[in-house]
Amino acid sequence: MSVTVKIPAQLRSVTDGEGEIEVDGATVGEALDAVFNQHDDLRERITEDGGLRRFVNVYVSGEDIRFQDGLGTQLQDGDEVTILPAVAGG
Repeated sequence: MSVTVKIPAQLRSVTDGEGEIEVDGATVGEALDAVFNQHDDLRERITEDGGLRRFVNVYVSGEDIRFQDGLGTQLQDGDEVTILPAVAGG
């Protein structure tokens, strides 16, 4: 199923300036893997030891995946996956 992964401005240098990337994936993990296949440098900024980095938040249609099934969170066709790294300074 097709989903949109939204890339924040501070990570667009590794996505050739792309702010939204359309990929296929049944779970958040599959969708992110599809994005990493296109932009491998993004992987090290988002993940660590097979999971999300501590200060990286990911939302599916506005809902934090930490309160769902993490990277196994199921996606529906047309969902938006938003990557939101925490930024120092409040």
